[in-house]
Amino acid sequence: MAARRAVVLVSNDLSFDQRVRKTVATLESNGWEVEVWGRRLPDSVEVAWSANTRRFKLPFQRGPLFYAALQAVFLWKLLTTRRPDLIWANDLDTLLPAHLVGLLRKVPRVYDSHEFFTEAEGLTGRPFQRGVWLALERWVLPRQRAVITVNDGIADAYAARYPKARFGRPLVVRNMPVKRAEPVAPDRERWAAYGVPTDQPIALLQGAFMDRDRGAKLAVEALGYGSGWRLVLVGAGPEFDWARSQQAQWGGRLHCLPRLPFDELAGLTASADVGLSLDLGHHGNFYMSLPNKLFDYIHARIPVIATPMPEVQRVVETFQVGQILPDPSPAALAEALQALLRRPTTEWRPACETAAQALHWDADAAQIHTAVTLATKRMPELAKDSAN
Repeated sequence: MAARRAVVLVSNDLSFDQRVRKTVATLESNGWEVEVWGRRLPDSVEVAWSANTRRFKLPFQRGPLFYAALQAVFLWKLLTTRRPDLIWANDLDTLLPAHLVGLLRKVPRVYDSHEFFTEAEGLTGRPFQRGVWLALERWVLPRQRAVITVNDGIADAYAARYPKARFGRPLVVRNMPVKRAEPVAPDRERWAAYGVPTDQPIALLQGAFMDRDRGAKLAVEALGYGSGWRLVLVGAGPEFDWARSQQAQWGGRLHCLPRLPFDELAGLTASADVGLSLDLGHHGNFYMSLPNKLFDYIHARIPVIATPMPEVQRVVETFQVGQILPDPSPAALAEALQALLRRPTTEWRPACETAAQALHWDADAAQIHTAVTLATKRMPELAKDSAN
């Protein structure tokens, strides 16, 4: 019997999407043959984690025309290629083609919501654009049988917004790293390759995309309220670009590194002294966030300073892996950093060790199998050879 075939839809270029990477690995471990579809950008790098990918070059890079082109390409390709046995749609910007093709070709689908999409920063203050996405969500989302999201806060919000939806309350698969047999060993010499001196403690803020209000500006401004530590930002996005333009004025204390492959970044994270998670709650999506970086810091066994977003605060306080910053101001952040850095590593490492043993991908991965079961349980054709 041929392997069942799943098509995974993603609106990014796949290069740095760790959640999709882990989801694909879990599906493959459950016997699925997985093909991942995304977009190709001018600066896209090789997708190292899968040889079975298709990246489509679109005529537009952002805005309404980009989203229209993305939907059209996915819809056309899903209609004109071999029928998959499952469509896995990541985020609202891929759900419409998955839903339409699912209905037309009788293909089950799973919707994986990586964020509270309609409450994102990019839609704040843009009522027309938000209205379009909200109308799409209201039409399509309640009709899905299997929905996953990244934390309990967003799961509860969707359940409250759509109390009569087929999926009930979404399943939760948090953005946690795969558990390593041994943690990455810290090695301060790693920083030399990136021009970062190690004569002072290093505070690290990492993020694949640093939108406004994700904390990069707050972290940079904190440099003016304290000394004796360096700030390293690793990522991309509007606030990252702004921070990079400010490097010259901080006398070598601010370093901005572009996005890095996960394994390379993990080594640097383990060699930092403190990790920063500084989302501001100005948008519903950020307020409910539970970002990858929080778990990356924990698995690197470094303490965390975080703003009081509910899901983040719950993890930090439950496992005592750092400090919550009630007042997200530059002065308060600088004070918290200096206080934390005065405390010995031995106070933090055991707590991070305990948290890392509990907070890893396999703790939630069974929900992926549950989602597939919910999506396919009324699709008896999946019991047949998918080649038929």
